[in-house]
Amino acid sequence: QNQKTKEQIESLLENGKHKELRDRLCCRLTFGTAGLRSAMGAGFCYINDLTVIQSTQGIYKYLERCFSDFKQRGFVVGYDTRGQVTSNCSSKKLAKLTAAVLLAKDVPVYFFSTYVPTPFVPYAVQQLKAVAGVMITASHNRKEDNGYKVYWENGAQITSPHDKEIIKCIEECVEPWNGSWNENLVDTSPLRQDPLKKICDCYMEDLKKICYHRELNVQTNLKFVHTSFHGVGHDYVQLAFKAFGFQPPIPVPEQKDPDPDFSTVKCPNPEEGESVLELSLRLAEKENAKVVVATDPDADRLAVAELQENGCWKVFTGNELAALFGWWMFSCWKENCSEDADVKDVYMLATTVSSKILRAIALKEGFHFEETLPGFKWIGSRVKDLLDNGKEVLFAFEESIGFMCGTSVLDKDGVSAAVVIAEMATYLEGKNLTLAQKLIEIYETYGYHISKTSYFLCYDPPTIKRIFEKLRNFDAPQSYPKFCGIYNILHVRDITTGYDSSQPNKKSVLPVSKSSQMITFTFQNGCVATLRTSGTEPKIKYYAEMCALPEQSDRSVLEEELQKLIEALIENFLEPDKNGLIWRSA
Repeated sequence: QNQKTKEQIESLLENGKHKELRDRLCCRLTFGTAGLRSAMGAGFCYINDLTVIQSTQGIYKYLERCFSDFKQRGFVVGYDTRGQVTSNCSSKKLAKLTAAVLLAKDVPVYFFSTYVPTPFVPYAVQQLKAVAGVMITASHNRKEDNGYKVYWENGAQITSPHDKEIIKCIEECVEPWNGSWNENLVDTSPLRQDPLKKICDCYMEDLKKICYHRELNVQTNLKFVHTSFHGVGHDYVQLAFKAFGFQPPIPVPEQKDPDPDFSTVKCPNPEEGESVLELSLRLAEKENAKVVVATDPDADRLAVAELQENGCWKVFTGNELAALFGWWMFSCWKENCSEDADVKDVYMLATTVSSKILRAIALKEGFHFEETLPGFKWIGSRVKDLLDNGKEVLFAFEESIGFMCGTSVLDKDGVSAAVVIAEMATYLEGKNLTLAQKLIEIYETYGYHISKTSYFLCYDPPTIKRIFEKLRNFDAPQSYPKFCGIYNILHVRDITTGYDSSQPNKKSVLPVSKSSQMITFTFQNGCVATLRTSGTEPKIKYYAEMCALPEQSDRSVLEEELQKLIEALIENFLEPDKNGLIWRSA
């Protein structure tokens, strides 16, 4: 019933574009590391009115089977500010259609009356005791994309087997039901409630649990600049700073209001560093602010930059920020825990492609560290298990600037991370330290962890498959490489097939993930490197880290060794020229 997407298909048919029609109509969306994500437009593998209706019908069918009290407990729907005129598609409209499918089936829906940060949806699912929730967002992807993120009753993103079962249910009911197209139901149905005020108030109140130095925050002269990258973050970060006792951060005027075109940045991903932070860094210099915090468009991730004594800005990597957060959350726990608290019940988590710095801190301080597969959905589920078993989880992260401070939200949260960084910077200023200086202290205490993460673009799935298959059959059938250039490989772990040469039974401890490619190499020199495909974009990513002991403090030697190893990895294993891979633009 969407004229714009209908016209797209008719026009392709008239112009004889059969290959493109096949591409658009002969495959369905599948759940990746962040739910369903694709370009907006016509076709079954795109995000549009119809595919969102079909997905929600499948979810309804599955939830009805799983929960006898589904129609008492209800469902949460949130959305960001994305939109595309050419296919008459916006996050709010898709959210209204999601709600319509459920309201037409007499399911109570908590539908936010305005855009919200992604973490508000999992938070609301838990607070309102709903059976599940959906957030319409494509996070930091390019402007053409949108997505559909599903959260289970535990407040964590869905993992298998739920995702597989939902896909089966979607395929069983592809024909839209009566009422599914009625996007006005959210305005007329008595079953629709707006949870915005309650959830926002509760969230800000819960946030105070991880505020440890309110008196310093109230008095500080430190100034902060915040950019919300044309997304949802502005109002919520302002409220979070207020909850911690701070003056509000200075917003970047050109980027504070929602803009689905993200018109001031080449891509809306704060991970890209200084090139996309240009406006906020210039504003900070003008306002004499030392720290910049940047939330991505759906405010679930956080980038941080700090002005250094030499007048340059340091943009921290996700792994560096995690070292700071890990140190901070543990120090605050230690200072504030009850006398009978046992450090052995304390946990921190990270995804397996992220820095091992938390492991080093845990070994020295006596708490537990655990790894999960890439994607915060694995962290959320594991954290819920630990909490249910009486454990305390202080912090979890993934290297792509996703952080979870405390456990009010079982997903990454850029709003809480932004205000925790502000408190940390304020506390450190009282000790005459910057964030960057503290980071070096942490590395000197627990050992340097130097890491580099980057990617190549590849729009040809068969090429990606060929690269990984070659690694599995390197010198002979079913044999992995023993060397990478001059570097000796000690162990290989292949999550796609479940093989791990370091285990006595040669089986990976982490669960197998057949739907994506991921191989990790452990080198004799202490480096760990992973090659994997992205779950949300056409990328081959690489992650490499040198983990040194505290006594190995010559950073430049470690950095040089890491750089040479990465060059060997690219040249020998990825072969970008031969495979037509596109280098990430600097």
